[in-house]
Amino acid sequence: MAGISRVFTAARAAKILGVDEDLIWELSDGLDPEDGRLWILDDTEEGVLGFTEFGIETLRGCLEEHHDAQRTRAKE
Repeated sequence: MAGISRVFTAARAAKILGVDEDLIWELSDGLDPEDGRLWILDDTEEGVLGFTEFGIETLRGCLEEHHDAQRTRAKE
């Protein structure tokens, strides 16, 4: 497996996936580092939420599941 060569912020992930950043936070709530979700430590106490390239693909899958669930609810 190749090493991590770049990390995308939540804001950048939202742009890549064409969704609101709040949705990225919601979708990533249950993800772990193994899923490509990382905390980037900076000079703030909170840090920055980030995703590896694998994390972006994981989010893409979560987004598809989210849309499927919305369509199912709309049919009911």
